[in-house]
Amino acid sequence: MELFEQIQRKVNAALKDYAMITDGDKILIGLSGGKDSLALAEFLGERMKIFKPRFTLVAAHVSVDNVPYQSDLTYLETFCGQYGVPFVHRTTRFDTSTDARKSHCFLCSWNRRKTLFALADELGCNKIALGHHRDDMLETLLMNQIFQGTFASMPPTLTMDKFAMTIIRPLANVRERDLQLLAEQRNYRKQVKNCPYEHESNRSDVRRILETMERLNPHAASSLWNSMSHVQTQYLPPTIKKND
Repeated sequence: MELFEQIQRKVNAALKDYAMITDGDKILIGLSGGKDSLALAEFLGERMKIFKPRFTLVAAHVSVDNVPYQSDLTYLETFCGQYGVPFVHRTTRFDTSTDARKSHCFLCSWNRRKTLFALADELGCNKIALGHHRDDMLETLLMNQIFQGTFASMPPTLTMDKFAMTIIRPLANVRERDLQLLAEQRNYRKQVKNCPYEHESNRSDVRRILETMERLNPHAASSLWNSMSHVQTQYLPPTIKKND
């Protein structure tokens, strides 16, 4: 079985296991232009051709005008057009003076996400599909434990409390290395990324920690993933209520 079919099976399993898509959904794909979001657009575009469930797609690329990330908008629109997916482009920016306590990466990501939510609402979408894969979710789990002292990650499906919107992550079962190989096989065009704030993120360091864990145990990623659904609270410290 070729790589595309292998990944496609994992995507279809995630769609089914986490009840990501139902009849009548209109889904906005967050298309950054990287390999993950391109693969997401391709897999969902192919899945849309199947009779059930019936759903429609729109792909959106959000540019940040004060970050030098050069996107080939013509390529992105043409790529989406191959699968019958309309393409929309929006531009936003962030101002570090609004909250000096937050990193540039956080402010950039937050403003892009707000723009996606606003666009989804404008286009009548009820779901937003993001290209986070299994490694992204495991790295987030480790980052939250190391830096925030919380046991949390990116769930495959998340219904927002403050918005009438659901976030889905159809690549939840897919490893990044497989997406990298797929990008090479499909000849996905790389976007020019030259972000001056990348050094502020700890994600690359945590990625190396995950790689070290997998050298210790080749099944470490699976163990970490399974741990999120096998939390044995009786063997953890109780929550201590602090006085006001």
